[in-house]
Amino acid sequence: MTTKFHGVIPPVVTPLTPNGDLDVASYEKLINRLIGQGVDGLFVLGSTSEVAFFDDEMRGRVLSEAKRIIDGRVPLLAGVIDTETLRVIRHIGQAEEIGVDAVVATAPFYAITGPTEIENHFRALHEATDLPLFVYDIPVCVHVKVPVDLMMKLGRGGGVIAGCKDSSADDVSFRRLALANRAAGSPLSLFTGHEVVVDGAFMSGADGVVPGLANVDATSYVAMYKAYREGDWKTVRIEQDKAAELMEIAFAPQGVVGPAAGVGAFKTAMQLLGTIETNTMSVPLPTLTGDNVERVAEVLRRVGQLA
Repeated sequence: MTTKFHGVIPPVVTPLTPNGDLDVASYEKLINRLIGQGVDGLFVLGSTSEVAFFDDEMRGRVLSEAKRIIDGRVPLLAGVIDTETLRVIRHIGQAEEIGVDAVVATAPFYAITGPTEIENHFRALHEATDLPLFVYDIPVCVHVKVPVDLMMKLGRGGGVIAGCKDSSADDVSFRRLALANRAAGSPLSLFTGHEVVVDGAFMSGADGVVPGLANVDATSYVAMYKAYREGDWKTVRIEQDKAAELMEIAFAPQGVVGPAAGVGAFKTAMQLLGTIETNTMSVPLPTLTGDNVERVAEVLRRVGQLA
């Protein structure tokens, strides 16, 4: 865990104005708040950032503002997510120009692919950049799971990939990956992307966590990682339970699905807590209103975040 990329690296929410533009003032407030709470890096243009709903111009604005606001205080990881290899390479070029520290890519999607295509994809991305390249393993969105043996093949010898953000919800696979990585001398930096099983990932030997919930409050994750480094498993469990209780905001909304529920709940909580101005979501996602806002507020009150 002495690599450059370790610890708590939240996937940063993208605050929007009521008309869907980037809310730069809220973005600055959010990023400064996260850094002030002790995070070890920031991941911009991932799923929590709503990257799938942005055009190329918006991606560039979000990433450029993040680079400006962070100002070298923590590493900046950029999502370069797109359907196929050449489109991803184009996003990598933009990220390089802006000056990020690493790029994060999913397996190709839309076209049906298997292990051969996935391997070719990541090898082509690696050839296109000198930046560290992370696999974003999120089969719920790209409809394919990157196999453990393939990730190890890409991580060993030549270092095609630097690590993995595992959002597969497959704890068995993550444990197998952690064991294989350790047996190979830990060539990969491994991160879990799941907010409520971070303690289990740390027990497996994860290098860190990429929790969307940290946008609401990163302190439990920062405390959990510190306790993990110190071998204080009692504190790890206590802090994980706190985070799990707060994560109930994502299950509170009714009548909405996917990012409208999860990211929508994060944004709504952040608005209620005064971190961002609005909880506006990207088109075509519905923004939480009325009873759903109250349901999120009730969770915040229950856990002591809101008076």
